[in-house]
Amino acid sequence: MKSKSFAGVALTIALCGIVGGYFGPTVPRTSAAELSDVPDSLKTFSKVFAAVESNFADKVSSETAIYHGAIPGMLRNLDPHCTFLDPKEYSDMQQKQRGNYGGVGMEVNSDKNNVVVARPFHGSPAERAGLRRGDVIVKVDDKNTLGMEITKVTELLKGPRGTPVQVTVQREGAKGLLNFSVKRDQITPSLVDSFWVAPGYAYIRILSFESLTINADVTAALRRFDEKKIKGLVLDLRGNPGGLVNQAVDVSDHFLAKGQKVVSHHGRAEEERVFVAKNGRQTEPYPVVVLVDRNSASASEIVAGALQDHDRAWILGETTFGKGLVQAQFPLNEGAALLLTIAHYYTPSGRLIQRDYSKGSFFDYYYQNKEGIKNEKDVKTTDLGRTMYGGGGITPDEKFKRTPYNQFQRRFLIARVIFHYGSHYFASHPLQLPKEWAPDEAVIADFRQFALKEGVPFIAEEFNANKDWIANQIQQELLARAIGKEAADQSAMVFDPEVKQAVASMPKATDLLNKVQRAMAARQGGVQ
Repeated sequence: MKSKSFAGVALTIALCGIVGGYFGPTVPRTSAAELSDVPDSLKTFSKVFAAVESNFADKVSSETAIYHGAIPGMLRNLDPHCTFLDPKEYSDMQQKQRGNYGGVGMEVNSDKNNVVVARPFHGSPAERAGLRRGDVIVKVDDKNTLGMEITKVTELLKGPRGTPVQVTVQREGAKGLLNFSVKRDQITPSLVDSFWVAPGYAYIRILSFESLTINADVTAALRRFDEKKIKGLVLDLRGNPGGLVNQAVDVSDHFLAKGQKVVSHHGRAEEERVFVAKNGRQTEPYPVVVLVDRNSASASEIVAGALQDHDRAWILGETTFGKGLVQAQFPLNEGAALLLTIAHYYTPSGRLIQRDYSKGSFFDYYYQNKEGIKNEKDVKTTDLGRTMYGGGGITPDEKFKRTPYNQFQRRFLIARVIFHYGSHYFASHPLQLPKEWAPDEAVIADFRQFALKEGVPFIAEEFNANKDWIANQIQQELLARAIGKEAADQSAMVFDPEVKQAVASMPKATDLLNKVQRAMAARQGGVQ
Protein backbone atom coordinates (compact mmCIF):
# COMPACT_ATOMS: atom_id res chain seq x y z
CA MET A 1 0.00 0.00 0.00
CA LYS A 2 1.17 3.52 -0.65
CA SER A 3 0.25 6.67 1.22
CA LYS A 4 -0.71 9.92 -0.50
CA SER A 5 -2.17 13.21 0.57
CA PHE A 6 -5.94 13.39 0.34
CA ALA A 7 -5.41 16.49 -1.80
CA GLY A 8 -4.44 14.18 -4.66
CA VAL A 9 -7.99 13.12 -5.35
CA ALA A 10 -9.58 15.94 -7.29
CA LEU A 11 -13.12 14.61 -7.26
CA THR A 12 -13.10 14.00 -3.55
CA ILE A 13 -11.61 17.42 -2.89
CA ALA A 14 -14.47 18.97 -4.80
CA LEU A 15 -16.95 16.88 -2.82
CA CYS A 16 -15.39 17.85 0.50
CA GLY A 17 -15.33 21.49 -0.60
CA ILE A 18 -19.09 21.36 -0.92
CA VAL A 19 -19.98 19.28 2.10
CA GLY A 20 -17.19 20.48 4.38
CA GLY A 21 -19.37 23.19 5.87
CA TYR A 22 -22.16 20.72 6.56
CA PHE A 23 -20.40 18.95 9.41
CA GLY A 24 -21.80 21.48 11.87
CA PRO A 25 -25.26 21.55 13.41
CA THR A 26 -26.75 23.74 10.69
CA VAL A 27 -26.66 23.73 6.89
CA PRO A 28 -25.15 26.91 5.49
CA ARG A 29 -26.55 28.13 2.23
CA THR A 30 -24.24 28.03 -0.77
CA SER A 31 -24.62 30.58 -3.51
CA ALA A 32 -24.65 29.69 -7.19
CA ALA A 33 -21.49 31.73 -7.66
CA GLU A 34 -19.62 29.55 -5.17
CA LEU A 35 -20.60 26.45 -7.13
CA SER A 36 -19.87 27.88 -10.56
CA ASP A 37 -16.71 25.80 -11.04
CA VAL A 38 -18.14 22.61 -9.57
CA PRO A 39 -19.49 19.77 -11.76
CA ASP A 40 -23.29 19.63 -12.02
CA SER A 41 -23.35 16.20 -10.35
CA LEU A 42 -21.75 17.66 -7.21
CA LYS A 43 -24.14 20.61 -7.22
CA THR A 44 -26.96 18.07 -7.24
CA PHE A 45 -25.38 16.21 -4.34
CA SER A 46 -25.13 19.45 -2.37
CA LYS A 47 -28.81 20.21 -2.92
CA VAL A 48 -29.88 16.68 -2.00
CA PHE A 49 -27.83 16.70 1.19
CA ALA A 50 -29.17 20.12 2.19
CA ALA A 51 -32.74 18.98 1.55
CA VAL A 52 -32.25 15.81 3.61
CA GLU A 53 -30.67 17.57 6.56
CA SER A 54 -33.29 20.34 6.57
CA ASN A 55 -36.45 18.36 5.93
CA PHE A 56 -36.06 14.67 6.87
CA ALA A 57 -38.55 13.55 9.53
CA ASP A 58 -35.82 12.79 12.05
CA LYS A 59 -32.63 14.67 12.81
CA VAL A 60 -29.85 13.54 10.48
CA SER A 61 -26.29 13.10 11.67
CA SER A 62 -23.92 14.57 9.09
CA GLU A 63 -21.40 11.87 10.04
CA THR A 64 -23.96 9.17 9.31
CA ALA A 65 -25.06 10.78 6.04
CA ILE A 66 -21.54 11.39 4.72
CA TYR A 67 -19.27 8.81 6.38
CA HIS A 68 -21.74 5.93 6.33
CA GLY A 69 -23.96 6.93 3.42
CA ALA A 70 -22.64 9.13 0.62
CA ILE A 71 -18.99 8.08 0.61
CA PRO A 72 -19.54 4.28 0.95
CA GLY A 73 -22.33 4.54 -1.63
CA MET A 74 -19.99 6.23 -4.09
CA LEU A 75 -17.23 3.68 -3.48
CA ARG A 76 -19.57 0.71 -3.95
CA ASN A 77 -20.14 1.86 -7.51
CA LEU A 78 -16.41 1.76 -8.31
CA ASP A 79 -15.19 -1.73 -7.43
CA PRO A 80 -15.50 -4.29 -4.60
CA HIS A 81 -12.37 -3.11 -2.78
CA CYS A 82 -12.57 0.69 -2.56
CA THR A 83 -13.21 1.33 1.12
CA PHE A 84 -13.83 4.19 3.53
CA LEU A 85 -12.32 3.68 6.98
CA ASP A 86 -13.57 5.65 9.95
CA PRO A 87 -10.91 6.81 12.44
CA LYS A 88 -11.19 3.65 14.58
CA GLU A 89 -10.94 1.33 11.55
CA TYR A 90 -8.01 3.25 10.12
CA SER A 91 -6.19 3.22 13.44
CA ASP A 92 -6.73 -0.55 13.74
CA MET A 93 -5.37 -1.09 10.23
CA GLN A 94 -2.25 0.94 10.97
CA GLN A 95 -1.74 -0.99 14.18
CA LYS A 96 -1.92 -4.30 12.28
CA GLN A 97 0.63 -3.03 9.80
CA ARG A 98 3.04 -2.05 12.57
CA GLY A 99 2.72 -5.59 13.87
CA ASN A 100 2.61 -4.74 17.59
CA TYR A 101 0.36 -3.24 20.23
CA GLY A 102 0.13 -2.86 23.97
CA GLY A 103 -2.01 -5.55 25.56
CA VAL A 104 -2.18 -8.87 27.38
CA GLY A 105 -1.33 -11.05 24.39
CA MET A 106 -4.21 -13.37 23.66
CA GLU A 107 -6.68 -14.14 20.89
CA VAL A 108 -10.36 -14.02 21.83
CA ASN A 109 -13.57 -14.94 20.03
CA SER A 110 -17.32 -14.97 20.58
CA ASP A 111 -19.13 -17.97 22.01
CA LYS A 112 -22.73 -18.13 23.21
CA ASN A 113 -22.98 -14.33 23.22
CA ASN A 114 -19.90 -14.00 25.42
CA VAL A 115 -16.20 -13.40 24.76
CA VAL A 116 -13.91 -16.34 25.46
CA VAL A 117 -10.17 -16.88 25.34
CA ALA A 118 -9.24 -18.63 22.09
CA ARG A 119 -5.57 -18.86 22.99
CA PRO A 120 -2.96 -16.95 24.98
CA PHE A 121 0.08 -16.24 22.82
CA HIS A 122 3.17 -18.21 23.74
CA GLY A 123 5.22 -16.34 26.33
CA SER A 124 2.65 -13.56 26.65
CA PRO A 125 1.50 -11.85 29.89
CA ALA A 126 -1.84 -13.67 29.52
CA GLU A 127 -0.12 -17.07 29.37
CA ARG A 128 2.20 -16.24 32.26
CA ALA A 129 -0.76 -15.11 34.36
CA GLY A 130 -2.53 -18.45 33.82
CA LEU A 131 -5.37 -17.61 31.43
CA ARG A 132 -6.52 -20.60 29.36
CA ARG A 133 -8.30 -21.40 26.15
CA GLY A 134 -12.03 -21.63 26.87
CA ASP A 135 -12.07 -19.15 29.77
CA VAL A 136 -15.19 -16.95 29.60
CA ILE A 137 -14.25 -13.31 30.23
CA VAL A 138 -16.67 -11.99 32.86
CA LYS A 139 -15.05 -8.67 33.80
CA VAL A 140 -12.15 -6.48 32.72
CA ASP A 141 -11.18 -4.29 35.67
CA ASP A 142 -14.56 -3.12 37.01
CA LYS A 143 -16.52 -3.49 33.76
CA ASN A 144 -18.93 -6.41 33.32
CA THR A 145 -18.21 -7.94 29.91
CA LEU A 146 -20.90 -10.64 29.73
CA GLY A 147 -22.84 -10.05 26.52
CA MET A 148 -20.45 -7.25 25.47
CA GLU A 149 -19.31 -6.96 21.84
CA ILE A 150 -15.94 -8.54 21.18
CA THR A 151 -14.42 -5.29 19.85
CA LYS A 152 -15.28 -3.49 23.08
CA VAL A 153 -13.72 -6.26 25.18
CA THR A 154 -10.50 -6.20 23.16
CA GLU A 155 -10.28 -2.43 23.62
CA LEU A 156 -10.55 -2.89 27.38
CA LEU A 157 -7.75 -5.46 27.33
CA LYS A 158 -5.39 -3.24 25.32
CA GLY A 159 -3.37 -0.49 26.95
CA PRO A 160 0.11 0.98 27.39
CA ARG A 161 2.97 -1.35 28.17
CA GLY A 162 3.50 -1.86 31.91
CA THR A 163 -0.02 -0.95 32.96
CA PRO A 164 -1.99 -3.51 35.00
CA VAL A 165 -5.40 -4.92 34.14
CA GLN A 166 -7.64 -7.26 36.13
CA VAL A 167 -9.26 -10.04 34.10
CA THR A 168 -12.04 -12.05 35.74
CA VAL A 169 -13.05 -15.32 34.08
CA GLN A 170 -15.40 -18.21 34.50
CA ARG A 171 -13.72 -21.60 34.01
CA GLU A 172 -15.58 -24.90 33.90
CA GLY A 173 -14.71 -27.01 36.92
CA ALA A 174 -13.44 -24.06 38.99
CA LYS A 175 -15.17 -23.03 42.20
CA GLY A 176 -16.38 -19.51 41.61
CA LEU A 177 -14.83 -16.86 39.41
CA LEU A 178 -11.06 -16.63 38.84
CA ASN A 179 -9.24 -13.30 38.99
CA PHE A 180 -5.99 -12.66 37.13
CA SER A 181 -3.80 -9.59 37.48
CA VAL A 182 -2.01 -9.09 34.17
CA LYS A 183 0.65 -6.51 33.38
CA ARG A 184 0.33 -5.38 29.77
CA ASP A 185 3.32 -5.61 27.48
CA GLN A 186 4.26 -4.82 23.90
CA ILE A 187 2.67 -7.65 21.93
CA THR A 188 4.05 -8.72 18.56
CA PRO A 189 1.97 -11.69 17.39
CA SER A 190 3.65 -13.74 14.69
CA LEU A 191 1.71 -14.42 11.51
CA VAL A 192 4.28 -17.00 10.42
CA ASP A 193 4.38 -20.65 11.55
CA SER A 194 7.32 -22.92 10.76
CA PHE A 195 8.40 -26.48 11.51
CA TRP A 196 9.56 -29.72 9.84
CA VAL A 197 6.70 -31.78 8.36
CA ALA A 198 8.93 -34.67 7.25
CA PRO A 199 12.67 -35.41 7.47
CA GLY A 200 14.37 -32.74 5.36
CA TYR A 201 11.10 -31.03 4.40
CA ALA A 202 10.40 -27.64 5.96
CA TYR A 203 7.00 -26.01 6.28
CA ILE A 204 6.23 -22.28 6.50
CA ARG A 205 2.69 -20.92 6.77
CA ILE A 206 2.05 -17.20 6.32
CA LEU A 207 -1.37 -16.31 7.73
CA SER A 208 -1.44 -12.84 6.15
CA PHE A 209 0.85 -10.09 4.84
CA GLU A 210 -0.79 -7.38 6.96
CA SER A 211 2.23 -6.77 9.18
CA LEU A 212 5.58 -5.13 8.43
CA THR A 213 7.22 -8.02 10.32
CA ILE A 214 6.27 -10.81 7.87
CA ASN A 215 9.52 -10.93 5.91
CA ALA A 216 11.59 -10.72 9.09
CA ASP A 217 9.65 -13.67 10.52
CA VAL A 218 10.14 -15.71 7.33
CA THR A 219 13.86 -14.88 7.36
CA ALA A 220 14.13 -15.98 10.98
CA ALA A 221 12.29 -19.24 10.20
CA LEU A 222 14.66 -20.07 7.32
CA ARG A 223 17.65 -19.41 9.56
CA ARG A 224 16.28 -21.74 12.23
CA PHE A 225 15.88 -24.46 9.63
CA ASP A 226 19.40 -23.84 8.26
CA GLU A 227 18.62 -23.73 4.55
CA LYS A 228 21.53 -26.05 3.69
CA LYS A 229 19.57 -28.84 5.44
CA ILE A 230 16.33 -28.22 3.51
CA LYS A 231 15.52 -30.85 0.86
CA GLY A 232 12.26 -29.10 0.01
CA LEU A 233 9.98 -26.36 1.34
CA VAL A 234 6.19 -26.26 1.64
CA LEU A 235 5.06 -22.61 1.59
CA ASP A 236 1.46 -22.51 2.79
CA LEU A 237 -0.56 -19.47 1.63
CA ARG A 238 -4.01 -21.05 2.01
CA GLY A 239 -6.55 -18.63 3.40
CA ASN A 240 -4.01 -15.78 3.28
CA PRO A 241 -6.05 -12.63 2.43
CA GLY A 242 -3.02 -10.52 1.49
CA GLY A 243 -1.75 -7.25 2.89
CA LEU A 244 1.37 -5.22 2.18
CA VAL A 245 2.95 -5.50 -1.27
CA ASN A 246 6.47 -4.79 0.02
CA GLN A 247 6.23 -7.83 2.30
CA ALA A 248 5.13 -10.02 -0.62
CA VAL A 249 8.05 -8.74 -2.69
CA ASP A 250 10.55 -9.32 0.11
CA VAL A 251 9.31 -12.87 0.75
CA SER A 252 9.53 -13.66 -2.99
CA ASP A 253 13.08 -12.27 -2.95
CA HIS A 254 14.20 -15.27 -0.84
CA PHE A 255 13.57 -17.67 -3.70
CA LEU A 256 14.25 -15.70 -6.90
CA ALA A 257 17.48 -14.62 -8.56
CA LYS A 258 18.65 -11.05 -8.08
CA GLY A 259 16.97 -8.72 -10.56
CA GLN A 260 14.07 -11.01 -11.43
CA LYS A 261 10.72 -9.26 -11.63
CA VAL A 262 8.28 -9.99 -8.81
CA VAL A 263 5.26 -7.88 -9.76
CA SER A 264 4.33 -4.66 -11.54
CA HIS A 265 1.38 -2.32 -11.40
CA HIS A 266 0.01 0.56 -13.42
CA GLY A 267 -3.25 2.43 -13.81
CA ARG A 268 -4.86 5.45 -15.44
CA ALA A 269 -3.11 7.99 -13.22
CA GLU A 270 -0.18 5.80 -12.17
CA GLU A 271 2.97 5.16 -14.18
CA GLU A 272 4.10 1.56 -14.32
CA ARG A 273 6.09 0.52 -11.29
CA VAL A 274 8.14 -2.66 -11.35
CA PHE A 275 9.24 -4.53 -8.21
CA VAL A 276 12.28 -6.81 -8.54
CA ALA A 277 14.25 -9.15 -6.28
CA LYS A 278 16.95 -6.91 -4.82
CA ASN A 279 19.01 -9.54 -3.01
CA GLY A 280 18.16 -12.87 -4.59
CA ARG A 281 18.49 -16.24 -2.92
CA GLN A 282 21.43 -16.45 -0.56
CA THR A 283 21.88 -20.23 -0.47
CA GLU A 284 21.72 -23.16 -2.84
CA PRO A 285 18.14 -23.38 -4.16
CA TYR A 286 15.82 -26.16 -3.07
CA PRO A 287 12.44 -27.16 -4.52
CA VAL A 288 9.40 -25.24 -3.30
CA VAL A 289 5.72 -26.24 -3.36
CA VAL A 290 3.26 -23.40 -2.68
CA LEU A 291 -0.19 -24.24 -1.28
CA VAL A 292 -3.05 -21.92 -2.29
CA ASP A 293 -6.83 -21.98 -2.18
CA ARG A 294 -9.79 -19.81 -3.22
CA ASN A 295 -9.21 -17.56 -0.20
CA SER A 296 -5.58 -16.79 -1.08
CA ALA A 297 -5.71 -13.20 -2.29
CA SER A 298 -3.77 -10.04 -3.09
CA ALA A 299 -0.21 -10.22 -1.70
CA SER A 300 -0.34 -14.02 -1.46
CA GLU A 301 -1.25 -14.11 -5.17
CA ILE A 302 1.73 -11.86 -5.92
CA VAL A 303 4.06 -14.41 -4.29
CA ALA A 304 2.41 -17.42 -5.96
CA GLY A 305 2.32 -15.68 -9.37
CA ALA A 306 5.97 -14.60 -9.20
CA LEU A 307 7.26 -18.04 -8.22
CA GLN A 308 5.07 -19.70 -10.86
CA ASP A 309 6.04 -17.35 -13.71
CA HIS A 310 9.73 -17.91 -12.99
CA ASP A 311 9.11 -21.68 -12.64
CA ARG A 312 10.63 -21.44 -9.17
CA ALA A 313 7.81 -23.28 -7.39
CA TRP A 314 5.12 -25.86 -8.05
CA ILE A 315 1.70 -24.39 -7.17
CA LEU A 316 -0.75 -26.84 -5.56
CA GLY A 317 -4.39 -26.37 -4.53
CA GLU A 318 -7.30 -24.31 -5.85
CA THR A 319 -7.47 -21.27 -8.13
CA THR A 320 -6.85 -18.21 -5.96
CA PHE A 321 -9.34 -15.43 -5.30
CA GLY A 322 -8.20 -13.00 -8.00
CA LYS A 323 -7.69 -9.73 -6.10
CA GLY A 324 -5.13 -7.70 -8.02
CA LEU A 325 -6.16 -4.12 -7.31
CA VAL A 326 -3.66 -1.65 -5.86
CA GLN A 327 -5.22 0.18 -2.90
CA ALA A 328 -3.65 3.52 -2.03
CA GLN A 329 -4.24 5.13 1.38
CA PHE A 330 -5.64 8.66 1.29
CA PRO A 331 -5.74 10.02 4.86
CA LEU A 332 -8.72 12.30 5.53
CA ASN A 333 -9.63 14.75 8.25
CA GLU A 334 -10.32 13.56 11.81
CA GLY A 335 -8.23 10.40 11.36
CA ALA A 336 -10.38 8.70 8.71
CA ALA A 337 -8.98 7.37 5.43
CA LEU A 338 -9.95 6.32 1.94
CA LEU A 339 -8.58 3.14 0.37
CA LEU A 340 -8.87 3.83 -3.34
CA THR A 341 -7.97 1.57 -6.24
CA ILE A 342 -5.33 3.33 -8.34
CA ALA A 343 -3.84 0.50 -10.42
CA HIS A 344 -3.83 -3.23 -11.25
CA TYR A 345 -1.21 -5.83 -10.34
CA TYR A 346 0.45 -7.95 -13.04
CA THR A 347 2.62 -11.04 -12.61
CA PRO A 348 6.18 -11.05 -14.07
CA SER A 349 4.91 -12.50 -17.36
CA GLY A 350 2.35 -9.69 -17.59
CA ARG A 351 -0.87 -11.52 -16.74
CA LEU A 352 -3.53 -9.65 -14.80
CA ILE A 353 -4.26 -11.05 -11.33
CA GLN A 354 -7.63 -9.32 -10.85
CA ARG A 355 -10.80 -11.32 -11.51
CA ASP A 356 -13.64 -9.71 -13.47
CA TYR A 357 -16.21 -8.09 -11.19
CA SER A 358 -18.29 -6.33 -13.85
CA LYS A 359 -20.72 -9.23 -14.33
CA GLY A 360 -23.01 -10.07 -11.44
CA SER A 361 -23.30 -8.71 -7.92
CA PHE A 362 -20.55 -8.15 -5.39
CA PHE A 363 -21.99 -11.14 -3.50
CA ASP A 364 -21.26 -13.29 -6.55
CA TYR A 365 -17.78 -11.78 -6.74
CA TYR A 366 -16.94 -12.70 -3.16
CA TYR A 367 -18.66 -16.06 -2.86
CA GLN A 368 -18.97 -17.54 -6.35
CA ASN A 369 -15.34 -18.01 -7.33
CA LYS A 370 -15.51 -20.21 -10.44
CA GLU A 371 -12.77 -22.71 -11.13
CA GLY A 372 -11.27 -23.47 -14.51
CA ILE A 373 -12.28 -20.35 -16.45
CA LYS A 374 -9.55 -19.42 -18.94
CA ASN A 375 -9.26 -15.90 -20.30
CA GLU A 376 -8.16 -16.47 -23.89
CA LYS A 377 -7.43 -12.74 -24.22
CA ASP A 378 -4.77 -12.86 -21.50
CA VAL A 379 -2.39 -15.68 -22.37
CA LYS A 380 1.21 -15.54 -21.20
CA THR A 381 4.08 -17.99 -20.70
CA THR A 382 6.45 -18.72 -17.85
CA ASP A 383 10.24 -18.54 -18.20
CA LEU A 384 10.21 -22.16 -19.40
CA GLY A 385 7.36 -21.51 -21.86
CA ARG A 386 4.49 -23.02 -19.88
CA THR A 387 1.14 -21.44 -20.82
CA MET A 388 -0.65 -19.38 -18.15
CA TYR A 389 -3.89 -17.41 -18.23
CA GLY A 390 -4.55 -14.07 -16.53
CA GLY A 391 -7.59 -12.21 -15.30
CA GLY A 392 -8.77 -14.84 -12.84
CA GLY A 393 -6.33 -15.26 -9.97
CA ILE A 394 -3.50 -17.79 -10.02
CA THR A 395 -4.39 -21.20 -11.41
CA PRO A 396 -2.39 -23.96 -9.67
CA ASP A 397 -0.10 -26.30 -11.58
CA GLU A 398 -1.76 -29.18 -9.74
CA LYS A 399 -5.32 -29.17 -8.45
CA PHE A 400 -6.13 -30.37 -4.96
CA LYS A 401 -9.76 -30.41 -3.96
CA ARG A 402 -10.29 -30.68 -0.25
CA THR A 403 -13.16 -32.87 0.87
CA PRO A 404 -15.95 -30.56 2.12
CA TYR A 405 -17.46 -31.05 5.56
CA ASN A 406 -20.53 -33.29 5.56
CA GLN A 407 -23.77 -32.33 7.33
CA PHE A 408 -22.81 -34.07 10.57
CA GLN A 409 -19.45 -32.31 10.70
CA ARG A 410 -20.93 -28.90 9.88
CA ARG A 411 -23.52 -29.38 12.62
CA PHE A 412 -20.82 -30.11 15.22
CA LEU A 413 -18.57 -27.26 14.07
CA ILE A 414 -21.36 -24.67 14.12
CA ALA A 415 -22.37 -25.75 17.63
CA ARG A 416 -18.68 -25.59 18.68
CA VAL A 417 -19.29 -28.72 20.70
CA ILE A 418 -15.67 -29.91 20.38
CA PHE A 419 -14.40 -26.56 21.70
CA HIS A 420 -16.81 -26.84 24.65
CA TYR A 421 -15.70 -30.44 25.25
CA GLY A 422 -12.15 -29.19 25.77
CA SER A 423 -13.31 -27.13 28.74
CA HIS A 424 -15.39 -30.06 30.01
CA TYR A 425 -12.50 -32.55 29.73
CA PHE A 426 -9.93 -30.44 31.55
CA ALA A 427 -12.41 -29.56 34.29
CA SER A 428 -11.71 -33.06 35.64
CA HIS A 429 -8.25 -33.83 34.16
CA PRO A 430 -4.85 -32.19 34.68
CA LEU A 431 -3.78 -29.82 31.90
CA GLN A 432 -1.08 -32.22 30.70
CA LEU A 433 -0.90 -34.46 27.64
CA PRO A 434 2.01 -35.98 25.72
CA LYS A 435 2.54 -34.59 22.22
CA GLU A 436 1.61 -37.98 20.71
CA TRP A 437 -1.66 -38.25 22.66
CA ALA A 438 -4.77 -39.47 20.84
CA PRO A 439 -8.27 -40.12 22.26
CA ASP A 440 -9.14 -43.72 23.13
CA GLU A 441 -12.59 -45.34 23.05
CA ALA A 442 -13.38 -44.12 26.57
CA VAL A 443 -12.78 -40.48 25.55
CA ILE A 444 -14.86 -40.94 22.37
CA ALA A 445 -17.71 -42.41 24.42
CA ASP A 446 -17.48 -39.57 26.95
CA PHE A 447 -17.60 -37.04 24.11
CA ARG A 448 -20.69 -38.73 22.66
CA GLN A 449 -22.53 -38.31 25.96
CA PHE A 450 -21.36 -34.71 26.21
CA ALA A 451 -22.64 -33.91 22.69
CA LEU A 452 -26.04 -35.35 23.60
CA LYS A 453 -26.20 -33.15 26.70
CA GLU A 454 -25.24 -30.14 24.56
CA GLY A 455 -28.30 -30.83 22.43
CA VAL A 456 -26.52 -31.46 19.14
CA PRO A 457 -28.79 -33.71 17.05
CA PHE A 458 -27.29 -36.87 15.53
CA ILE A 459 -28.02 -40.55 15.13
CA ALA A 460 -25.77 -43.47 16.05
CA GLU A 461 -24.99 -44.34 12.43
CA GLU A 462 -23.79 -40.78 11.76
CA PHE A 463 -21.60 -40.74 14.83
CA ASN A 464 -19.97 -44.06 14.02
CA ALA A 465 -19.39 -43.08 10.38
CA ASN A 466 -17.55 -39.95 11.53
CA LYS A 467 -15.53 -41.48 14.36
CA ASP A 468 -12.14 -40.87 12.74
CA TRP A 469 -13.00 -37.22 12.12
CA ILE A 470 -14.28 -36.84 15.69
CA ALA A 471 -11.10 -38.40 17.10
CA ASN A 472 -8.92 -36.06 15.04
CA GLN A 473 -10.89 -32.97 16.12
CA ILE A 474 -10.77 -33.95 19.80
CA GLN A 475 -7.04 -34.64 19.52
CA GLN A 476 -6.30 -31.19 18.09
CA GLU A 477 -8.55 -29.39 20.58
CA LEU A 478 -7.11 -31.05 23.67
CA LEU A 479 -3.51 -30.82 22.47
CA ALA A 480 -4.00 -27.11 21.73
CA ARG A 481 -5.00 -26.60 25.36
CA ALA A 482 -2.40 -28.89 26.93
CA ILE A 483 0.73 -28.15 24.89
CA GLY A 484 -0.17 -24.95 23.00
CA LYS A 485 -1.80 -24.14 19.69
CA GLU A 486 1.50 -23.97 17.83
CA ALA A 487 2.45 -27.53 18.78
CA ALA A 488 -1.08 -28.74 18.05
CA ASP A 489 -1.01 -27.06 14.62
CA GLN A 490 2.30 -28.75 13.88
CA SER A 491 0.77 -32.10 14.76
CA ALA A 492 -2.23 -31.35 12.54
CA MET A 493 -0.17 -30.27 9.53
CA VAL A 494 1.93 -33.40 9.58
CA PHE A 495 -1.30 -35.30 8.85
CA ASP A 496 -2.92 -32.68 6.60
CA PRO A 497 -3.65 -34.47 3.27
CA GLU A 498 -2.75 -31.40 1.22
CA VAL A 499 0.56 -30.94 3.04
CA LYS A 500 1.26 -34.64 2.45
CA GLN A 501 0.50 -34.12 -1.24
CA ALA A 502 2.86 -31.12 -1.28
CA VAL A 503 5.71 -33.31 -0.03
CA ALA A 504 4.76 -35.97 -2.59
CA SER A 505 4.85 -33.30 -5.32
CA MET A 506 8.41 -32.20 -4.53
CA PRO A 507 9.81 -34.15 -7.54
CA LYS A 508 7.71 -31.93 -9.82
CA ALA A 509 9.12 -28.81 -8.15
CA THR A 510 12.60 -30.32 -8.42
CA ASP A 511 12.11 -30.95 -12.14
CA LEU A 512 11.12 -27.30 -12.66
CA LEU A 513 14.10 -26.11 -10.65
CA ASN A 514 16.55 -28.27 -12.62
CA LYS A 515 15.17 -27.04 -15.94
CA VAL A 516 15.42 -23.41 -14.84
CA GLN A 517 19.01 -23.89 -13.69
CA ARG A 518 19.96 -25.48 -17.00
CA ALA A 519 18.27 -22.67 -18.93
CA MET A 520 20.03 -19.99 -16.88
CA ALA A 521 23.38 -21.72 -17.30
CA ALA A 522 22.82 -21.91 -21.05
CA ARG A 523 22.04 -18.20 -21.24
CA GLN A 524 25.23 -17.46 -19.33
CA GLY A 525 27.26 -19.59 -21.72
CA GLY A 526 27.88 -22.38 -19.22
CA VAL A 527 26.07 -25.00 -21.34
CA GLN A 528 26.08 -25.28 -25.13
